[in-house]
Amino acid sequence: MIADLSPLDAGAVVLFLATWFAYHTLFDSRFRRPASINAKMIAVREAWMLELLSRENRIVDSTLIGHSIHSASFFASTTILLVAGLVGVIGSADRIYGATVNLSMIFHTGTQALFQLKVLLLIAIFIYAFIKFTWAIRQFNYFAAIIGGAPPASSAPSDRALAIRMAMVLSNAIWQFNAGVRAYYFAFAALAWFVHPLFFMIMTVLIPIVLAYRQLWSATARAIADHVDSLG
Repeated sequence: MIADLSPLDAGAVVLFLATWFAYHTLFDSRFRRPASINAKMIAVREAWMLELLSRENRIVDSTLIGHSIHSASFFASTTILLVAGLVGVIGSADRIYGATVNLSMIFHTGTQALFQLKVLLLIAIFIYAFIKFTWAIRQFNYFAAIIGGAPPASSAPSDRALAIRMAMVLSNAIWQFNAGVRAYYFAFAALAWFVHPLFFMIMTVLIPIVLAYRQLWSATARAIADHVDSLG
């Protein structure tokens, strides 16, 4: 399959992987931009955890975490169905490749081996997403246990150090969930490879621009930044 890659195809794949890694580094790793939503939300969660430790009734907090678990579970189950469907495409590659060849004005299919490589890239993306979603679910469950074991408000004043640790556990779970959702966006870019490698490259550049705009300059980003500033 690798031998069937043209220089343009190979360049598109390298750009795709490099762009995805660069976006992750800028917005989800320890080097994340401090002005991004992902970075600002750490302070929001710290404030939430301080409030949680100051009240006895924590049912609302547990319910919110439950909603997050349900969302991650939904995405995980949907993703495994997508993987199964794509594996079925590989199993029927002869028939499906023949159908795409007849649509050559829309799809730039190349050889059958190259077609299978494109499908394998999608499978790899969704497997990555599934791993992220299931790891997020486990971390949300760990955090639920931390809420259950948090000291009652009547026993001691709110512990800021504990709140920061709790916020970090929750943030790690959410970042894993975000990484899984982001994989869906990059899967759309990979889908463009079936049309043409140039379209693949355009989508690879366009999607991170859209995501970065939401993180840094959207109305939500500005509102969250103002909220964090109001927290002091």
